[in-house]
Amino acid sequence: MDSFFREFKKKIHKKQIKIAVVGLGYVGLPLAVEFAKKGFSVLGIDVDKDRLNRIKKRKSYILDVKEGDLKAVLANGRFRVEGGFHSLNQIDVIIICVPTPLKRKYSPDISFIIQAAREIKKHLCPGQLIVLESTTYPGTTEEVILPLLESKGLKCGEDFYLAFSPERIDPGNVQYPLNKIPKVVGGITSRGAELTTLLYKTIIKKVIVVSSARTAEAVKLFENTFRIVNIGLIDEMAMMAHEMGINIWEAIEAAKTKPFGFMPFYPGPGCGGHCIPKDPLYLYWKARHHGFSSRFIKLASDIITYMPEYVTQRVMDLLSKENKKISKARILVVGVTYKKDVKDLRKSPALDIIEILQNKNSLVSYYDPLIPYLKFNHINLQSITFNKKELNKFDCAVIASDHSSVDYDFILRNSRFIFDTRNVYKNIKDKKIFRL
Repeated sequence: MDSFFREFKKKIHKKQIKIAVVGLGYVGLPLAVEFAKKGFSVLGIDVDKDRLNRIKKRKSYILDVKEGDLKAVLANGRFRVEGGFHSLNQIDVIIICVPTPLKRKYSPDISFIIQAAREIKKHLCPGQLIVLESTTYPGTTEEVILPLLESKGLKCGEDFYLAFSPERIDPGNVQYPLNKIPKVVGGITSRGAELTTLLYKTIIKKVIVVSSARTAEAVKLFENTFRIVNIGLIDEMAMMAHEMGINIWEAIEAAKTKPFGFMPFYPGPGCGGHCIPKDPLYLYWKARHHGFSSRFIKLASDIITYMPEYVTQRVMDLLSKENKKISKARILVVGVTYKKDVKDLRKSPALDIIEILQNKNSLVSYYDPLIPYLKFNHINLQSITFNKKELNKFDCAVIASDHSSVDYDFILRNSRFIFDTRNVYKNIKDKKIFRL
């Protein structure tokens, strides 16, 4: 094994290893393209036929993957895609980047990880390195993936290597693309960690090695737990500030002038994306299996989950002052993605707001320059035409996402009143504007 270990290191340095990335979503596709750009031979595997067809047509469906980069690595043969796992016996490194949703609010679903690991086991060969990137609860790599792979008869640390390295991609973040975000690595064995570190250093400047895969799994959850707790706190502060007649946005701006002891977080209509609403609940679930209940995580999650309902209630209160019933109101939701300037609807609170309003029999429409139509659960809408005639039809406009390309002054001039959950009108005083 010593000679193999030395040879594997040499092959990494010479970029002679073959890499497979399982799952070509927001994490997997950028990772695969980045390795291919650096000269590695990369195989992308995904069971989604639409994704595979788009890639074969050289069309990028991920914001962080430039179409020119995708075309280049496909053209030079460094990147290819398949819908199955049959080629894995020709691969040196297999990186798992599959989704990890929730079954229910407090119950993780790692079925995609298990499914991928079972397929990998069928083709597992001596000398391979397996790396899990999918966010999961501490212990998954060691307690679930390791025994599953070893059930074939091969031994980790002797016949193959296994490690965990949490994905840290922030969709649409130009300042911190994949190659500028430090990578955390934790191996089942020290040599597995060393090989994984060498691998990632070929595309990422800084790699931090921790003592175990379990610790690496916890790192990602700690990061997003920090965020959900602080977002939950500032959302509660916003609700409290409203009752006390305080402008929470002004208070935050003043507080952040302190050069130490304060980090600004901002309230909003809820929290979307793949990570923050879900990841801390993986930690909450695992902690409960150890007899520990994290009150902070549960409380923060409950507050954030309540925010779309709170926004709707505030709108109802404002309409009531105008003697307008919510069931007869025409309401425009402005911005339906979960994040500013990012074409991503995953767990967007705007969708919850629309569904809540529809359940109250409101006449709901939306405008979003990034999303021409919405088909989600019971929502089936098209983005309105952005003009004066259309805007004048609505009793209220709710700013749910703050895209840079939206003309908010035009909305202000042509709306009866606005409920602003993102503080886009922070420097404007107008009796038509009501803030979260």
